[in-house]
Amino acid sequence: MDLSVVIPVYNENESLELLHQTLSEAMLEVTGTWEVIYVDDGSRDGSPEKLKSIYAKDPEHVVVVEFRRNFGQTTAILAGIDHARGKVITFLDADLQNDPRDIPMMLTRLDEGYDVVSGWRKNREDNAITRNFPSHIANWLISNVTGVHLHDYGCTLKAYRREVITGFKLYGEMHRFIPVYANSVGARILEVPVRHHARKFGASKYGLERTVKVVLDLIAVQFLTHSSKKPIYLFGGGGAVLIGASLFGLLFLLVRKLVTGVEVLSSPFFIISTLAAMTGFQSILMGLIAELLVRTYHESQQKPTYTIRGITRKASQD
Repeated sequence: MDLSVVIPVYNENESLELLHQTLSEAMLEVTGTWEVIYVDDGSRDGSPEKLKSIYAKDPEHVVVVEFRRNFGQTTAILAGIDHARGKVITFLDADLQNDPRDIPMMLTRLDEGYDVVSGWRKNREDNAITRNFPSHIANWLISNVTGVHLHDYGCTLKAYRREVITGFKLYGEMHRFIPVYANSVGARILEVPVRHHARKFGASKYGLERTVKVVLDLIAVQFLTHSSKKPIYLFGGGGAVLIGASLFGLLFLLVRKLVTGVEVLSSPFFIISTLAAMTGFQSILMGLIAELLVRTYHESQQKPTYTIRGITRKASQD
């Protein structure tokens, strides 16, 4: 399989028929074989039935993965990756705000030697206050913390070579950080402007609370991409700094005692220095424990983060 298009679906019944029609028309410009994997994330509006109807009309290209309950967009994308067979994997939203007609252009840019082509909703058709402004802040923060500078981490429309996005698991809201993971394995990343449309059906599933989740996930991603293999460097380094500061404080108190006669124990700096030394020692111990956990993680059997009700595809696709 040359191309897999992964589309998470959550209560998008009204848009699915038009989405598949538009996608199929766009795929006429693509050479090679392709499939579209619809991952229903516990929809309650009839989306699973609509997806099976779409499969019945186009079994050559359609795969339907149905979750038992809602697990979230990140997990739906992970399931799509797990069941995709394409050499290139593209992600697309089901709400028709992303335009499938941009996919052929992105594949062309991949052929130029890039490993990741990331969509940039340059003219975004969303609410300026509740969607666009928080998104700008999040994109600026992620770019500066991770060093992978993109204008639009939140755009689902992205194309990846399979080899740069396999080998790691996704949790929380971490699907937006996939370019960071890809960068950590040396992927060449290109960002291109893509079309963006106002939502035609339903309502957005996300609010301002998502920004908080993104910040927390950013901390986790930064740790996983920079310190997960040697956590002792992070925890031990912090512990060493605290112990060094503690020793400096105690030395200052001792010198002051010898020069001015002020008692060491009478100063609040003594308590602060002692607490810093204890905290530093504990941090180093945490680093050692984290080292053991990292080794256990890499050597243990990987377990899935989702459960599937069923998979609908042709027998010849198994």
